[in-house]
Amino acid sequence: MPEQDAAASLDRLHDIVIPDPVPWWPPAPGWYGLAALVLVLGIVLAFRGWRRWKANAYRRQALGELERAEDSATIAALLRRVALNETSRGEIATLSGDAWLQWLAEHGPTRPTATVREQLTAGIYRQTPASDLTALRTWAASWIRFHRPARSTGENPTTA
Repeated sequence: MPEQDAAASLDRLHDIVIPDPVPWWPPAPGWYGLAALVLVLGIVLAFRGWRRWKANAYRRQALGELERAEDSATIAALLRRVALNETSRGEIATLSGDAWLQWLAEHGPTRPTATVREQLTAGIYRQTPASDLTALRTWAASWIRFHRPARSTGENPTTA
């Protein structure tokens, strides 16, 4: 009889029941919070990028005009207009010669070379072939792209 009890007890055994896998949807509440945070961060970054793109429209326009410039006087005037976009007229209008070049050097990524300095000072009074303007165009394009705005003196550049 003990063999029959053993056989009967083995017949009553069942396989181990494995629970269903945890579903991916719906996510836990923490994921909703993380998704909302990522969405808000994305909106903020997109808005800041749009504002930066819009604020740099004058740079894109100036680079287009620089490509069409035919002489050093036009390029010098373009640099002054770009500088006036972010700086007060009173600060820029009084600068000329070495003082103007010094201001450009202080607010730009690199100092102008001797050739560029000559073309921005004496070169604006004579006709220079467009082929000789390569160094000036390259430096001016770099300055337009990467210049740093002047420190605010409390005066609004659009009202001066």
